[in-house]
Amino acid sequence: MRLQGKWDALYIVFHFLNKTDLSQNYQQTIDWLFAQLPMYQRVGDIAYKKDLSNTVLLANHLGNPQDNFKSIHVAGTNGKGSVSHMLASVLQEAGYKVGLYTSPHLKDFRERIKINGSMISEEYIVDFVATHKSFFKNHSLSFFEMTVGLAFDYFNNQKVDVAVVEVGMGGRLDSTNIITPQLSVITNIGMDHTAFLGSTLPEIAVEKGGIIKTGAPVVIGETQTETTPVFKKLAKEKMADIYFAEDFEFEKYETDLKGDYQKKNIQTAMAAIKLLRDESLYQINDLNLKLGLLNVVSNTGLLGRWQVMQENPIVICDTAHNKEGLTYVMKQLSREKYKKLHIVLGFVSEKDVESVLKLFPKEAVYYYCKPDIPRGMHVEELLAKAERAGLKGEAFPSVKEAYKSSLKSAVNDDLIFIGGSTFVVAEII
Repeated sequence: MRLQGKWDALYIVFHFLNKTDLSQNYQQTIDWLFAQLPMYQRVGDIAYKKDLSNTVLLANHLGNPQDNFKSIHVAGTNGKGSVSHMLASVLQEAGYKVGLYTSPHLKDFRERIKINGSMISEEYIVDFVATHKSFFKNHSLSFFEMTVGLAFDYFNNQKVDVAVVEVGMGGRLDSTNIITPQLSVITNIGMDHTAFLGSTLPEIAVEKGGIIKTGAPVVIGETQTETTPVFKKLAKEKMADIYFAEDFEFEKYETDLKGDYQKKNIQTAMAAIKLLRDESLYQINDLNLKLGLLNVVSNTGLLGRWQVMQENPIVICDTAHNKEGLTYVMKQLSREKYKKLHIVLGFVSEKDVESVLKLFPKEAVYYYCKPDIPRGMHVEELLAKAERAGLKGEAFPSVKEAYKSSLKSAVNDDLIFIGGSTFVVAEII
């Protein structure tokens, strides 16, 4: 481009400096969010809050933005992220302006807060934190409380038609649980986060079922003997109509999200869409539904669900990280064709790793590693547990070193699988 005088040149220099300053300010803001206040995904139970008082306090401070937009609330042990993205994608195809709040992120903090697939801007985050930083510090707000406040403020400010809100952990005491949704969705119940949610499926169901709101229908994605009575009781108490996804019969639809386990997620999402249509809450036609399910990745940017990263050798990653999720993933992995199987594996420290390791194939070659977060399980501990489970492999100082070694060892007809933790996958993608 030819410059037309010194003012053009000065404008370009000024614009460049502004972008540089913003980038630096954004990184400083994110560093502050991550480091100064607890973040459950990184440090574990010390960040867990056992009531919603701080969230309510923050919402009041922000003018209760959550009351100014429609919402759909999604909880569950497995599948809630996929279902949330499916619902958002279908609503986008129907022409709505859709907010999407999910956690955790894989690469960029801004993945947590999107509108029609576009991440929240760096500027908005910097301005929001700068404006409310004193309040955050004075009331010792957690990372998750601040992030939820940011998301709800953004959705309100941008005037979304609807926000699909994924629960962070549990439901009843999760910071997202200050919304009054048009519809609640609970995908399934499994034994995860037992230190906080309970040691039995019914106890965990009570916590997840805490998102059921008075008069708002709820969809249960997976019918389970132990949890069905719990959900029916909670729905009755809240005078909320309850629906079980397995009771519906739908035309077969495909999705671009790979993995056999997505069949249940599709069924759950379609049951939710049916209710939204039947209640005339949204105008969604069959083409919107078909295209929405087929274009989840391009519409929402979802990553890490049976994601094929390369061919020859084929490399697949998946964020499944508990017994229920990994059971489905290992079944699918067993059906893949390969000459030799290589598995890059790491976990967070509070997982019941012994029961999970029993799911993994003994004939694979393992590359053990620790995700680069404080609560990552130390690789020596993982190696010892894996050896007791009969899984042979080698420990590596980092996820990237483990992955690099697997690529070096594998030939074209081999398969490399990366998983065990969202944070292991995040370091590879």
